[in-house]
Amino acid sequence: MIEIVNVLLLAFMAIVALAVAVMRSLFAALMVSGFFSLLSAGMFLLLDAVDVAFTEAAVGAGIATILGMGTLVLTKTDTAKPGPISPWPILIVVLTGGVLIYGTLDMPRYGDPQAPVHQHVAPRYIRDSAEEVGVPNMVTAVLASYRGYDTLGETAVIFAAGVSVLILLAARRRDEEEPA
Repeated sequence: MIEIVNVLLLAFMAIVALAVAVMRSLFAALMVSGFFSLLSAGMFLLLDAVDVAFTEAAVGAGIATILGMGTLVLTKTDTAKPGPISPWPILIVVLTGGVLIYGTLDMPRYGDPQAPVHQHVAPRYIRDSAEEVGVPNMVTAVLASYRGYDTLGETAVIFAAGVSVLILLAARRRDEEEPA
């Protein structure tokens, strides 16, 4: 049953991605891409990646949509004029999706106990993390210690993006306040 839900959710995500590719209204494309992020969070939730689902919902569907709306308000540009629909955006979306699906063909089946990650990495974390790190929670031990540099890098990227947005907004405000 869960496989059917996964396939339906993935198909719906593909339809939404194609819809974004052909939209002419920037506002509509922004709203639909936020909905795509919400669907993606649902897919992560079904795959038991609750932390990734939460991040996708907060950043993808939440903050990115709000920043996009702010950008549309600040730029005050009109959307594209109606005209013939170019096949290139649809082609790019289909090709990218095909490459991503092709990249997953040699992965082990979901939950396969014989997958390489379950042979030496996971048992070691389960067996040794409390003693090596001194934290009883394995998830905290992995994120804060074993993957500490990765977590630090992700935090630095998010911080840099936030500072960049603030600098752009401050520059825009200065431009509007200068007398002509």
